[in-house]
Amino acid sequence: MSVKECGNHGKYRRKIFRRIIFGILIFILIVLITILLIWAILRPSKPRFILQDTTVYAFNASTPNLLTSNFQVTLSSRNPNDRIGIYYDRLDVYATYQNQQITLRTSIPPTYQGHKEINVWSPFVNGNSVPIAPEYSASLGSDQSAGSVFLMIKIDGRVRWKVGTFISGRYHLYVRCPAFITFGSKSNGVSVGENAIKYQLVTRCSVS
Repeated sequence: MSVKECGNHGKYRRKIFRRIIFGILIFILIVLITILLIWAILRPSKPRFILQDTTVYAFNASTPNLLTSNFQVTLSSRNPNDRIGIYYDRLDVYATYQNQQITLRTSIPPTYQGHKEINVWSPFVNGNSVPIAPEYSASLGSDQSAGSVFLMIKIDGRVRWKVGTFISGRYHLYVRCPAFITFGSKSNGVSVGENAIKYQLVTRCSVS
């Protein structure tokens, strides 16, 4: 075989290789455009969360810079989409005071939420002798003595969207639910057992 024939053969193979690569790129581009068009037409909406109530079993800030607490929160989530399902792969619930975490994280079991469905969870969140920054500890003691404490019930998680047979990648989910807990008179809540008080809140949560 001559040098010229070898050169022509090499050029032909490179040409075929470029065509294969170009075909693959075109296929990927078509798939991405199709997914974007479907996404734009369906316009997925974020799930809507509501903090329905909070039951306080323990809240003790009497020890300086330490807090012991035990809550049960009832949270509902609604999928507003009529063509898109939601996979909740991970949901961790915890409470904060002035942006400082005061309880451990409680995991909610993974679940799938169909079109227009509502899920309700009632996890316990608690912390035993959790260290609190001195300035927050003083503020917390003052708030409790005054009769009310403003907490934030937070949910951090990962979700996926399901459109027909297509399932998206994982997205971060951040939910923030304000909880205004009133201490002192039990008339502000409903007694549950001897020491627990349930507060009906029905508070809309922010979702991002």
